[in-house]
Amino acid sequence: MAALGWLTPRRRSATARSVLAGEASAEAARKSSQEAPRATPEEPEFPVIGDDRAAAFFDLDNTVMQGAALFHFGRGLYKRKFFETRDLARFAWQQAWFRLAGVEDPEHMQDARDSALSIVKGHRVAELESIGEEIYDEYMADRIWPGTRALAQAHLDAGQKVWLVTAAPVEIAQVIARRLGLTGALGTVAESVDGVYTGKLVGEPLHGPAKAEAVRALAAAEGLDLSRCAAYSDSHNDIPMLSLVGHPYAINPDAKLRRHAREKDWRLRDYRTGRKAAKVGIPAAAGVGAVAGGTAAAIALSRRRR
Repeated sequence: MAALGWLTPRRRSATARSVLAGEASAEAARKSSQEAPRATPEEPEFPVIGDDRAAAFFDLDNTVMQGAALFHFGRGLYKRKFFETRDLARFAWQQAWFRLAGVEDPEHMQDARDSALSIVKGHRVAELESIGEEIYDEYMADRIWPGTRALAQAHLDAGQKVWLVTAAPVEIAQVIARRLGLTGALGTVAESVDGVYTGKLVGEPLHGPAKAEAVRALAAAEGLDLSRCAAYSDSHNDIPMLSLVGHPYAINPDAKLRRHAREKDWRLRDYRTGRKAAKVGIPAAAGVGAVAGGTAAAIALSRRRR
C-alpha cells in the first residue's frame, strides 16, 4: 500500500504539470500570433498612388478579354459580308481550340493575321476603325474579364497610365483601350498608303519578344521606371514582357506560365470559374456554346487559302 500511496501523488503531480505546460504553451502561442503582425512589415500598397514613373501593361487575349480579339473582329466582318461562308467548318475548330486550350498557337495566329490582312486590303483605315466600334459593342464588351478590368482601374485610380499590349491589329486594340478608359494600346501595325490598307504589315506582329521591346521603348519615351511598373498576361509567350517589370502578374495563365510564375514567385490571378479551369487552365465556358460562338469568326482564316 505504501508503494501505491507513493505512486498516486506522482501521477497527480505529473498531470498537473502537463496541464500547466499546455496552458503556458497555448498562452505563448496566442500572444505570439497577436504580436506577429506588429513585428512583420506590411506589404507596401500596390499600385502606389501618385507614382508617375510607374505604369501597367496588359495583354489582351484571354487576359483582359475572353478569347481572341482578332476572331471576334472576324465575326463582325463576316456579319458585314467582308467574306463568304466557304470553308466555315474547316476553320471553326481553330477558335474552338483557342477557347478550349486557353493558349495561343503560333501557326493558328499567323493564319488569322494573314487572312485578316488579305480581308482588309483595299479598305480605308477610317472605315475599319468605325466598324471596330460597332464590333466591340456586338462581340467584345460582354467578354471583358471583370477581375482584370478592376486591376486596370486600380492603376488608373492611382494616377498611372495603362496600356494594352497585343498582337491584335492596333486599330482594334485602340478601340478596346478607349472603350475601357485606358491610356492607349500597342498593337500590330498594318501598312496603309493614303489611308488605305496595302495588305502588308509594318515590321512583324507584336508577339512574344516584340511585345517586350515595345514596352521597353515606350517606357524609355515616357520616362518610366520598369522596376516600378506592372505587366499582366495569360500566356507563356509573354514571359519576356513580364520579366521586364518589377510587378509581373500571371492572369488566367496557361500551364507553362503557371509553372514559371510559381517558380519565380510571381503573383497569380485566375478569373475563370469551375474546378477544371482551376486545375488545368481550361476556360469553363468552353464547349458547344464556345464552338458556336466562335464559328463565324474563324471564317476569316479561309480567304487567304482560296
